[in-house]
Amino acid sequence: MDYTITLTTTEQKSLEYITHDVDDYITNFSKERARIAKLEIISKLVAHCNENDIALAVGEDAQILQAYELGVVSAATSEIPSAGE
Repeated sequence: MDYTITLTTTEQKSLEYITHDVDDYITNFSKERARIAKLEIISKLVAHCNENDIALAVGEDAQILQAYELGVVSAATSEIPSAGE
């Protein structure tokens, strides 16, 4: 999946201060954060499946989908939860 971002000149120059390849930096950051999220999701799924005697899907792709299907995780939202939720 491809994503496109737009940086201001100031943002670009600021990133150039810390890396010689801004595109590579952004790509690596995103992939590493996705890897961490994947591990968190799988950990939650394994715990849920073990607690509820549910067969765990085989393979990481299938496990991520299973976690969403079972409601173990959901997509992040920008909505602010109301008090008491």
